Amino acid sequence: MTAQPPLGMLAELTHRCPLHCPYCSNPIELVTRDNELSTAQWLSIIEQARELGVLQVHMSGGEPLARPDLPELVERASDLGCYVNLVTSGLGLTEKRLADLADRGLAHVQLSVQGADAEMANKIAGVKAHTHKLAAARAVKKLDMPLTVNVVLHRANHHQVADLIALAEQMGADRLELANTQYYGWGLRNRDALMPTAAQLASAEPIVRAATERLRDTMQIVYVVADYYSPYPKPCMYGWGSRQLTVAPNGDVLPCPAASAITTLKLDNVLSTSLSDIWYKSSSFNVYRGEDWMPDPCRSCSRRGIDFGGCRCQAFLLTGDAAATDPVCSKSPNRATIDTILAGSPDTAPDFVMRKVVR
Repeated sequence: MTAQPPLGMLAELTHRCPLHCPYCSNPIELVTRDNELSTAQWLSIIEQARELGVLQVHMSGGEPLARPDLPELVERASDLGCYVNLVTSGLGLTEKRLADLADRGLAHVQLSVQGADAEMANKIAGVKAHTHKLAAARAVKKLDMPLTVNVVLHRANHHQVADLIALAEQMGADRLELANTQYYGWGLRNRDALMPTAAQLASAEPIVRAATERLRDTMQIVYVVADYYSPYPKPCMYGWGSRQLTVAPNGDVLPCPAASAITTLKLDNVLSTSLSDIWYKSSSFNVYRGEDWMPDPCRSCSRRGIDFGGCRCQAFLLTGDAAATDPVCSKSPNRATIDTILAGSPDTAPDFVMRKVVR
């Protein structure tokens, strides 16, 4: 398959973050501050990305506001013609800082919310963050900027779906992502505590459907299902190495944000190989591109161009083989693995193991 230029780049500027969310998909072993790329290196990556064809740069982490050079990076990406999105916890996003970022070309803010009320949200975040998030949302709307509110759903907050939708309305969100937990990194570590029940999912679905219809002219709602309960797996970002790339804080370049979970995958680093060569020529980006790599039942399945065989990272974590059909799929020979996990889900969820702080 001949790759087309990527549309977007997720720039993970740092793994440092003031929150301790137990569902975080970042690796258990995080990149420390002394291994982060320098300002000059990030500027070079942004320039290479634009030359490669990238039109959207999502500045994320960790918490990107932990980088004092964030304004310079935003300005460079914007000057090159990229649409720049800030993916943030909101902590540290004051009106003054946001106004400066907007003046430099920031076009959009994506703000995480952990719960519908301060007690639940602060418990999940591991810090008293909820009021700061509300203030950050007010700052975004004061500047009349587009705002996405992102909520990771799991057993502890799934019962708050209606209240979370109402909160997003109050915050003036233009878009709301209600995304059931994906089990990578800390999310996998806490799977037993995070896994929603079938009853929770059944209760949430009509609430989300009704709100989507009611708010269709004012707020887009994206609902990412809990795929362990689904007959088919979630699509792999329009296909592996198809539209997006991720650059980790140390310069490793990944076909998807969770690709470091595949320990058999050799990742190239942008400090030693150009971004263009990594995108077009590297084994890590080409190994699961297109359909030639697919085994049966994926190879002969009519859905192979819809879900692309499912998630390669999930397949590896559950089977040890990244080329296997995602076990979530009802047609997978390993579907019993998922059924066993669901059957063994405890009635009372264990306590979270909170994400560690990286210095």
